[in-house]
Formats: sequence, C-alpha cells, structure tokens
Amino acid sequence: MKKFELIAPCHFGLEAVLKKEIYDLGYEILQVEDGKITFEGDAEAVCRANIFLRTTERILLKVAGFQAETFEEFFQGILSVPWEDYLPADGKFWVAKASSVKSRLFSSSDLQSIAKKAMVERMKKEYDMDWFAEDGVSYPVRIFLYKDEVTVALDTTGESLHKRGYRYLGGKAPLAETLAAALILLTPWRADRILVDPLCGSGTFLIEAAMIAANIAPGMRRHFLSEKWDNLIPQCLWEECFAEAEDMVDLDVKTDLQGYDIDGDMIKAARENAKRAGVDGLIHFQQRAVDQLRHPKKYGFILTNPPYGERLEEKNALPKLYREIGEAYHRLDAWSMYLISGYEDTEKYIGRKADKNRKIYNGMLKTYFYQFLGPKPPRRKQMKEERE
Repeated sequence: MKKFELIAPCHFGLEAVLKKEIYDLGYEILQVEDGKITFEGDAEAVCRANIFLRTTERILLKVAGFQAETFEEFFQGILSVPWEDYLPADGKFWVAKASSVKSRLFSSSDLQSIAKKAMVERMKKEYDMDWFAEDGVSYPVRIFLYKDEVTVALDTTGESLHKRGYRYLGGKAPLAETLAAALILLTPWRADRILVDPLCGSGTFLIEAAMIAANIAPGMRRHFLSEKWDNLIPQCLWEECFAEAEDMVDLDVKTDLQGYDIDGDMIKAARENAKRAGVDGLIHFQQRAVDQLRHPKKYGFILTNPPYGERLEEKNALPKLYREIGEAYHRLDAWSMYLISGYEDTEKYIGRKADKNRKIYNGMLKTYFYQFLGPKPPRRKQMKEERE
C-alpha cells in the first residue's frame, strides 16, 4: 500500500505527548517541529490517526514541499504537484488556509489565489478539460511557508479533531478537548487512581479522562472529510478502523472521577456532555464550592483549569479563589495537583512553589501547567505487607 507523509499539528509545548501517541499507534516519526509531528503511514494510517489520536488538531496528507522566494517560484511549485494523483476531475478543491512565518511571501490571500490558479492549470492539462464543476467530494488544501520553505497538504479531517461531538454546552472559557487530553497524558494518572476537578465547568478534563480509562477512541463517534475520498482511501479501511475502535471500548472499567463546580448550571451541562460522550456512568458530578473539597483516600490527583482573570471583575476575585484551591489541596493527604493557568500569582496564592511547570499556549494565551507533586503510592506488594 502506498506510503504518505502525514502531518499532525498540536499545541506548542505538547509535541512529546503527541509523538508518544503516534509511536504507540505503530507509525514511524519522520520529523518533530514546534507545534507539529510528521510521520509515515499508508491509507489505513489516515483512518487510524483521525480516529485514535487524542492530542492532534487534524491529520494532513503532505503532497509537496519546495522552496519559493517569489510568487513565480510559488506558482511553478504548485503547478508541479501531481494533483491528478490526489484530486478527481469532479473534486471540489480550494486553499482553506495559507500561513507564512519568516518568509518573503506573506500575503495569505495572494498565496491562496495563486495556488488555486496553478492547481486549475495543472488539472486542465492532465484531465484535458477547460472548466471544472467542482460538484464532487471536498479536498481542502493547506499551505504553510516557513523561512521560504513551502509545505502543501490535503486536510483529511475537516472539522478540527478537538470537536469530539460530545460538547454542546461549554463554560466561559472551555478547554479544547485535545489540550485537555494532552495535559492528562502529561500526568502519572491512570484509570485506577482518583481524579478530581474542583472547578470542572463543562466537564472536559473528566470526560477526556473517562474516555482514556474506558479506551474510547476520541474520533469514533464523528465523521471526517476523507471518508469520502474513495480514490485514495478504500471505504473498507474506514469500516475496519471504526470496528477496531468499537471493539476496544471497556465501560466496565472501575474509576473514581469526580467533578465539582459552584455553578449548578455548569454541573447540568457537564452531566449532559458526559452522557453524550457515553461516559456518564464513570463520573460523579456535584454542585460544590472549592473550599468544600474533601476526600478520605490518599494518593489522588487534582487536575483543573481555574479562571485566569482576563476580565477585570474576575481578576479581583482570583487571590481568594487560588488561596482556596491551595488550602483545599493542603488538606488532602499525599495528593498531587496539576493546574493550567495564565495567572501570574498562581504559586503565591496556592501557597507553594510548583515542583515543575511547563509553558503551554492555550490558543493565543501563554499559560503554565503547574505541577505540585505528591508522594508516589507504595507498590501493591508493599501495601499488602504493611496491612499484614
């Protein structure tokens, strides 16, 4: 089966998480760059990457790479791409996005129009046609320029992969599902450990954690543009990959996932979202303030996304809120806490310097993933000996 270069974009700072995911799927990494991983795979890999990867935004199929410092070089580069190998004569094709960083060519609109013109010229020659109705399947193109190096790719995904299909209701600043999953995978949490989000909002952290625990592939309940690309990906491959995802689900897994929020409407939204995701039986949601957080067991995890104070009225309330988070955490016995925040005084009001922090871009906002590490639980053999 023909091999492709596939590009998986991700949040800046989380490349290592996505790299491990791709390795675990069984594919060879070709290149790791800021905000994206390039790997090799066949048509089946397009299906499996879209269905199973939790931390990428989309899967792009690379069709060309070349150098261009002038619009003429750019035109000729696009013209030289064998578009007839990728696009049927009735295909709907357009440049959905053109971005440029540190390159001589930087006008997105010009790059888009020139690329479209070159694609049409190539298709005219190869298909011996003067006009294309473009009334068939969609093949959006994405073009990236970095230091005059052009990458041209087809978007196999369509709507971003963070749109799992379960979140119809969100809070004021909901965390993207892909980012939430990546942050969970950065922690040592596993399905048999306690996980609490005391500011759960619409429930994204806990729903993603439940999906990981139950082995629910994030894309198994949605559709992708390339499902209709019969010229490149046989339909049977999609059917096999969706069936593989269904077979892997384990809703009998035992979990201790708890979400609290002071806003009753948010708790209702979180429950509804969890139900749509098929994991409502794995999570306990309750209306409760942060300062009411208690848990009798040891070695649990807090994972949360508190407000950052983007609005002035919110910022004035942050010292009290972060102090309450810190006090709740200190009351828990041998727990770890992970929180993502753009609030500059996070550690001051938590009352402890983080053991680690990692810079993460949440959209355009620079945030830090603060990691307050508790002790590791004893091994099961040791725990048995202590009880005896």
